[in-house]
Amino acid sequence: MRDVVTSTDAPAAIGPYSQAIRAGGFLFVSGQIPLDPESGQVVDGDVAAQTDRVMKNLGAILRAAGGTYEHVVRATIFLTDLGDFAQVNDVYGSYFTAPAPARATVQVAALPKGVSVEIDAIAHVG
Repeated sequence: MRDVVTSTDAPAAIGPYSQAIRAGGFLFVSGQIPLDPESGQVVDGDVAAQTDRVMKNLGAILRAAGGTYEHVVRATIFLTDLGDFAQVNDVYGSYFTAPAPARATVQVAALPKGVSVEIDAIAHVG
């Protein structure tokens, strides 16, 4: 059984996918990009500002499912430039307490709407 989880505090899906799916105690959060949930526009600023918006979007979806960042067990960070890794890592890390979730970071050729960063997550929300 699976249930759709949505939050109006995160951007609506811009394609044929759900913000998140809860299945068997796990929450699978779709990749979030730095869209402002009110305007639907990419936030202004550098990759650190973009990462902060992405993490806020992830947090809103986690809260909608009754979770927090502490429930995240796995994340994937997609970057268009691995040269941004340190800035993204600093912002990302500020949202978690130890132990941090398992994670992979990969460089990709492009991301939706020309953004620099996208992050997805899997959380255990019981």
